[in-house]
Amino acid sequence: MFKYQLIIEYVGTSFRGWQIQKKGKTIQGLIQKKISELLNEQINLFGSGRTDTGVHAIEQSAHFVCKNKIKNLEKFIKSLNHFLNEDGISIIKIKKRSKEFHARYSAKMRIYKYLIINRIGQPVLDKDRGWHIMKRLDVKIMKKGAKKLIGTKDFSTFRASSCRAKSPIKTMKLVKIKNQKNKIEIEFRSQSFLQQQVRSMVGCLKYLGEKKWSLKKFVSVMKSKKRILCAPPAPPEGLYLTRVIY
Repeated sequence: MFKYQLIIEYVGTSFRGWQIQKKGKTIQGLIQKKISELLNEQINLFGSGRTDTGVHAIEQSAHFVCKNKIKNLEKFIKSLNHFLNEDGISIIKIKKRSKEFHARYSAKMRIYKYLIINRIGQPVLDKDRGWHIMKRLDVKIMKKGAKKLIGTKDFSTFRASSCRAKSPIKTMKLVKIKNQKNKIEIEFRSQSFLQQQVRSMVGCLKYLGEKKWSLKKFVSVMKSKKRILCAPPAPPEGLYLTRVIY
């Protein structure tokens, strides 16, 4: 048996998320089907984590196991991309891995970024690639809020009701905000995240930037551990899985 890791880029707009569903087109489902067809055997694809409907990836990581060694990896990628590119998926890299490697459980760090397009005009080039907010946001206060999210905490406030994680306690290694012209980029680093955690944190940072909340209110909502007090989660189109570190 042979194990391979894939690095995958995709536009999540037309998909029902990463994970295979009973209904609808998914990224995992499409790639798994194409690999199975190319190798002439049924394979199972395991991702580093799920991305929701509409969420994009710059470098998603996944692995699969197959019976026979893939002799020409470059040719294999080209064949795979021939079928996948028109759906907004691209296999960037393939790598042979040891039997111990697991795309999800071996991950030491996951990096996400969230893009806010902060201007009056609707985005055309970045359509469905960021959250368009017309009202000018106060980035300085948002940065103060971002710092409050760093560390090991109970993130129940930012957890979706459907989240299956055993514990709401996570360690945020980094929450960093960059502001260039009309684009606000928020980077999040942690070994793992709760379902909808990043989008919920962005929603609360937006309330802070709009001056709907004071910094004191932001901190009290975070510490409350009550989902009902959370701001509405940011839409999925601004979220990108940037990289998975092993």
